[in-house]
Amino acid sequence: MFYYLLKYVLLGPLLRLVFRPRIEGLEHVPSEGAAIIAGNHLSFSDHFLMPAVLKRRITFLAKAEYFTGPGIKGRLTASFFRSAGQIPVDRSGKDAGQAAIREGLGVLGKDELLGIYPEGTRSHDGRLYKGKVGVAVMALKAGVPVIPCAMIGTFEAQPPGKVIPNIHPVVIRFGKPLDFSRYAGMENEKAILRAVTDEIMYAILSLSEQEYVDQYAAVVKAEEAAAAKERKFPRLPLS
Repeated sequence: MFYYLLKYVLLGPLLRLVFRPRIEGLEHVPSEGAAIIAGNHLSFSDHFLMPAVLKRRITFLAKAEYFTGPGIKGRLTASFFRSAGQIPVDRSGKDAGQAAIREGLGVLGKDELLGIYPEGTRSHDGRLYKGKVGVAVMALKAGVPVIPCAMIGTFEAQPPGKVIPNIHPVVIRFGKPLDFSRYAGMENEKAILRAVTDEIMYAILSLSEQEYVDQYAAVVKAEEAAAAKERKFPRLPLS
C-alpha cells in the first residue's frame, strides 16, 4: 500500500515534475509475468525515478546498509525502503551473492518485476563497469527475460555525496528484452554466466553510451581510495 502511495501521491508526481524524465522504450517492459530489469547505476535517485515511470511495481535488491544506518536519518531511510517493499541484501561475506540470488528468485517466482544493478554498486565517476554474474544466474534459473535499462543524466542530477539533487534533464531508456532460453539448464557453467552477463552489460552500454571499464566498480573504488590515502599519508622510506 505504501509503495503505491509513494508512487502516485507522495513522491512520484514530485519526481516527474522536478526532473521531467523522458521515457523511451517503455513498451519493452512486459505488462505481466516475471522479468528482470537490469540497469546502470549512477545515482541514489535511480531507486526512485525508475519505479516512478513504470506501470508495474518493481522490487529492487537494496544494500543492507540502507536498513542499518544510525540515528534518525538511518531509521527514516530503513523505514522508507521497507515500506516501499525493497529487499535488504548483505553484500559482505562469501555467501552474500547466494543470498541475493535467493531473494531475487523469490520475487521472480511471484511473477513480479525484479530490479537489479549488475555492477553491484553505484558508479563513482559516471562510467559503466563490469557486471557481476548474479543477474545471469537468476535469469537462467528463473527462465525470464532481461530488459536492459539506461539511466541518463542522473549522475549529473545527483552525483555521489550530493544530498539535494540538481535540476538536470533525465532520460530513462529501456531496451528490447534479452532472451537467454538457449542457455536453459546451464546456470552452473561459469563461461556461460560470463557470456550472458557481458551481453546484458553490452545492451546497457548501447543504450547509455557510457564509457566502459572492464573491471569491477568496487575494485576500482578500493584502488582509488588506497591511492588517495597513500598520497595523503605517504610511506616514509626505510633507512
